[in-house]
Amino acid sequence: MSSLQNAREAPLWMDSFDCESPKRKPIEGPVSVDVAIIGGGYSGLWTAYYLLKNDPSLRVIVIEKEYCGYGASGRNGGWCEGALAGGTEKYAKRSTLDDALRLERTMFTTVDEIQDVLASESIDCGFHKGGFISLARNLPQAKRQRASVELARKRGMGEEIIRLLEADEARAHVNATDLQSGIFFAPSAVVDPGKMVRGLASAVEAKGGTIVEGTTALSISPGKVVCSHGEVSANVIVQATEAYTRDIRGKKLDLLPVYSQMIATEPLDDSQMSNIGLEDRPTFNDGRYIVIYGQRTSDNRIAFGGQGKPPYLFGSKIDSSIESNFQSHQVVWENLVRLLPQLREVAITHRWGGTLAIPRNWLPSVRFDKLSGVGFLGGYVGEGVAAANLAGRTMADLILERQTDLVSLPWVGVRSRKWEPEPLRWLGVRASRRFMGAADVSETKTQKTARLAMKAAHFLRGD
Repeated sequence: MSSLQNAREAPLWMDSFDCESPKRKPIEGPVSVDVAIIGGGYSGLWTAYYLLKNDPSLRVIVIEKEYCGYGASGRNGGWCEGALAGGTEKYAKRSTLDDALRLERTMFTTVDEIQDVLASESIDCGFHKGGFISLARNLPQAKRQRASVELARKRGMGEEIIRLLEADEARAHVNATDLQSGIFFAPSAVVDPGKMVRGLASAVEAKGGTIVEGTTALSISPGKVVCSHGEVSANVIVQATEAYTRDIRGKKLDLLPVYSQMIATEPLDDSQMSNIGLEDRPTFNDGRYIVIYGQRTSDNRIAFGGQGKPPYLFGSKIDSSIESNFQSHQVVWENLVRLLPQLREVAITHRWGGTLAIPRNWLPSVRFDKLSGVGFLGGYVGEGVAAANLAGRTMADLILERQTDLVSLPWVGVRSRKWEPEPLRWLGVRASRRFMGAADVSETKTQKTARLAMKAAHFLRGD
């Protein structure tokens, strides 16, 4: 039995902060600004940062319902990975393959951009660029990985970006069970997401931005945000609300809020770490469809996560009690010790959860309507730590009418149709998870690709 019963029900990343209540004041009465940004997570803060960096005269306000980092920005797995959810092929269908590859390469360099900003703003969040290891633990996973590397080669990516690992080399990186092979992807780093979001908020304020907390945005219309503590008049309004978009009037079906759960071990000693690997602190997962994800923290913990159970609540409900669902955390722990049985007797000190946002087309996007002055960025499908930086930079360029390479990237202007009404949403998520879970079990048991189950799951995901 794991030590989950004794684990603190709070995100490891926010445990060093007093987060019981907002520390910044709410809005007091009507406010007039140049740019109002709704959401105090990575997307909103990066947008504010680059706006103020490029035009310090702007009056910029960030409106946060709870406190900066309350949502996914303070609860995620700390993967600062140079990749976007959705895939190059989907963006290529909406533009060209060359443009989609340009977006892909820009994501690679975004990891370095983040590193540069963290250094220039003296934000100490444990950033370390150790790459990403994806393990193949059955033959179908190995075949998919080999095919993905072959495709990357055809598209001009060399071993400095992505390369195959034979079983022994993969084991040297992560001493996991049932290894067949692996992939090493270089443009990826680990961070402490709580320290990163808090540091970024301070950097925004240092550049002259205003952040209000404990303030709920109730509705958005051109030129106006109606909030719980007063109205904000703004020439430009940016919506950076991710899963909490469902709380804004008229936007409940824009994005699907889906739960992910995490646990963290106690700090491990040198002997324990040498038995596991992760010497250069790569992020890691395996090639299953029901995603798992992990990292070695700067104080030698293993922070590990996976999909919540249930992954979705009827009516797109967000319920904080799900974040500490014991059954979900038990499943995450079982996946961890199957992967790394060396951790079976290691204490779990923290367990938590949170919501990520999925658009109906599964494509992150950035949009700005110059006529109305309203913008949107997000829908990262759980891969937003690095993507939010590129989105924020791009949104700032769109608002400031800067003719940069970023504003022509093919995720700019992408729109997704709304999600289906209930009970279709709930049934679709449940069916998709069931098909994907069945595919994982089948592939491990038979060592054959579960084609029928995956075709059904891809259909439900809009692939």
